[in-house]
Order: sequence, then structure tokens, then C-alpha cells
Amino acid sequence: MDKNMKAHVKITLKKGVLDPQGKAIHQALGSLGFDGIDQVRQGKYIEIDLAETDESKARAAIEKMCEKLLANMVIENYAIELEQT
Repeated sequence: MDKNMKAHVKITLKKGVLDPQGKAIHQALGSLGFDGIDQVRQGKYIEIDLAETDESKARAAIEKMCEKLLANMVIENYAIELEQT
């Protein structure tokens, strides 16, 4: 029996895009005594359960979701991992 898919989507800022939240996290970690951190970049992680058994169809659907809603394609990149549930 075919299994449905779960998508793990990681959304990050593109290189060169300023990350004020990452900078604030970096400063806070330093003030808490965590040394040796060169840079912090923050992002988003989203899990989506799909009623789809075909991996290529699931990937295409998630890519459309990212491009239309989940990621700001001007300043963000996304990476998708799929698994059967």
C-alpha cells in the first residue's frame, strides 16, 4: 500500500540579504557568554502532510506552495525534503 508524503521545507534568506533577527540573536548569544560565533542567520521551518503518494507530484505541489505563499522569492531560498509517512 502506498504511503502519503510529508514535506519538510526549510526557508532561508538569500546570501547578501540583511538579517536583523539573525544579528539580534547573535548579539544575545554573545551577551549570554556564547563566544566564537561568527554569524547567525535565521529562517523558517515548515512541515506539511500531503495526501499524495507520488513523490514527483508532491514535490511539484510543494514547490508551487513555496513560490506562491511560503517563501518570498525575491529575498528567500527554500529547500524541500520529502518522506513517506
